[in-house]
Amino acid sequence: MLFKFFICFAAGIGAGLGTGFAGMSAAAVISPMLITFLHMDPYLAVGIALASDVLASAVSAYTYGKNKNLDIRNGLVMMAFVLLFTMVGSYVSSRVPSTTMGGFSTCMTLLLGIKFILRPVMTTKESMAAVSPRKRFVQSMLSGTVIGFICGFIGAGGGMMMLLLLTSVLGYELKTAVGTSVFIMTFTALTGAVSHFAIGGLPDPAALAFCVLSTLLWARIAARFANKAPAKTLNRATGVVLTVLGAAILLVQ
Repeated sequence: MLFKFFICFAAGIGAGLGTGFAGMSAAAVISPMLITFLHMDPYLAVGIALASDVLASAVSAYTYGKNKNLDIRNGLVMMAFVLLFTMVGSYVSSRVPSTTMGGFSTCMTLLLGIKFILRPVMTTKESMAAVSPRKRFVQSMLSGTVIGFICGFIGAGGGMMMLLLLTSVLGYELKTAVGTSVFIMTFTALTGAVSHFAIGGLPDPAALAFCVLSTLLWARIAARFANKAPAKTLNRATGVVLTVLGAAILLVQ
């Protein structure tokens, strides 16, 4: 039991920091940890990771929203298209030959971390406000379509894809990008967790509780720090967290 607690707590630290700083999916950290060290069934491990994502993303979204770093209107548009095209991507994936892309999310985490260190996002809220509502609406629809299809087709990369598109394509400043990302992730993770538990049954209750609580704690800490930090500091902190997590997951896998 002590070993299980240590692994779940350690996984929660990585997942919580990734969620609070960068809107990263907990599944990218928790799943490989539970599968590798606790020899857990992969399907149940993903279910635990998604369940951990729900509260961690919700408390992070609340913190970012409280600090006015959350775009709910366009976030809802993107979320609707993410959910819709996740189903489309899943259907298309089932009709084509199987392709192995298990390292996609991990590689994206590592590369995005390096990107934030070398080329920080210094967009301001003033420049965000200069974009017309109509253009932002269309961008949100297109981004949600791309993210949803990729997630459904290869089953990975949602949180990192959202952060990349929100900062690089939609031109969000980093805090608003992360806040909007975790807002969307709250609902996508809830949908995924309910589906996993309905199909595969409930997982080990102790592992579930340890992972959820640890992820929630560290996501709260990271989100509070992120909302108070200057943009340059946040970019570096986010970059370091993503780079370390990406490298660690590659070693674990």
